[in-house]
Amino acid sequence: MSSPSAHEHTASVHAQVTLDVPLAQAFRIFTERFDEIKPREHSLLAVPLDRTVFEPRVGGTVSDVGIEGSVCTWARVLVVEPPERLVMSWDITPEWELEPDPARTSEVEVRFTAEAPGRTRVELAHRHLDRHGDRWREFLNLAADDG
Repeated sequence: MSSPSAHEHTASVHAQVTLDVPLAQAFRIFTERFDEIKPREHSLLAVPLDRTVFEPRVGGTVSDVGIEGSVCTWARVLVVEPPERLVMSWDITPEWELEPDPARTSEVEVRFTAEAPGRTRVELAHRHLDRHGDRWREFLNLAADDG
């Protein structure tokens, strides 16, 4: 396995949190209760958000559903390896619009690691941001603002 280049490292955002729950439960919480985890204000819908639907299977999607039933699918599930890992696409441009070209989307990898019985580290890496074109660094600014 090769190590990432300096460019790959800078074209990514990393975050982690440690939870006082067992590994399998942390994975289930993320996949089964994603609607409760994702910030409500992070939606591309023109109407208020009713819920976010996460389909935790390869080929599944992540979609926001509006209060009147409109649907905005903004991610594709690429890898599911319960209870340790999942990867999904990020099909949103730096302008907060849907990106229809999969070659121009980034990826979000979430890893779950047992640190002790009843304690799990969750690591998130939003990588390949440079696939979004010249404005990819705006994602880094957003991450700094959320930090």
